[in-house]
Amino acid sequence: MTVKIPTGCLFTHIVRGGGKRITYQNAGVDCAFVGALSSGFCNWRIDFTYADTNNRTYRTSRGRTHPECKIDPMRNNSPRTLPRYGKACAHLYVNGTRRVSQCHHITK
Repeated sequence: MTVKIPTGCLFTHIVRGGGKRITYQNAGVDCAFVGALSSGFCNWRIDFTYADTNNRTYRTSRGRTHPECKIDPMRNNSPRTLPRYGKACAHLYVNGTRRVSQCHHITK
């Protein structure tokens, strides 16, 4: 039997908490097999953004740009209480260009 093993990289975003309170937030890249053999992501940063239910971004937590190349970039963000419901997003930038985003809806 032939089984295909996934290769490449995934962008993950984890949000924990309750209501408008975020107790833990992390985003990063997980690479497997052939994807893990690449030189990685160079000049990368991870930003976290928060938007209301009308999709208007009201806060951005901009990450530091890392000049080195890294196969598994990751960033944690501080706990916070959001002023309104909406969504929390994480964005990976490489060389100043947004490559991928992942969002979680924060609802009642």
